[in-house]
Amino acid sequence: MPRGPDPIDKHVGARLRLRRTLLGLSQEKLGKQLNLTFQQIQKYERGANRVGASRLFRLSQILDVPVAFFYDDMPHDLQREAGVNVPGFAEDGQDPYDDSRLARRETLELVRAYYRISDNSLRARVFELVKAVAGEPVEGAGEND
Repeated sequence: MPRGPDPIDKHVGARLRLRRTLLGLSQEKLGKQLNLTFQQIQKYERGANRVGASRLFRLSQILDVPVAFFYDDMPHDLQREAGVNVPGFAEDGQDPYDDSRLARRETLELVRAYYRISDNSLRARVFELVKAVAGEPVEGAGEND
């Protein structure tokens, strides 16, 4: 009886798709960098095909993220099932992270526009402005007021 894609492979694929989309890369462009077809990238993103260690390392380089990025925000039940939550190595009691907001078109467009700001100091100021508007503490606020 076929079980379908492994949940961890599906998670890795979803993280791959998230990062590729945030960078504005098509499946075809990413595939070309890996000498793969866009259909092979689709299979990775669905979890239908497992991403091997060497390919995962290459993806981390192309997408400019650490390999651990592909495993970040893994649901706790999946971590337990995979034996990841070994006492002393994982924090207990954390709420599962909801990344549905990260996948919204609005979020993706905002991130793409932000990284198109070529002036590093201006980009940093925009970042601080957004944090201030959101009500988060701004670094250096109040020092020279």
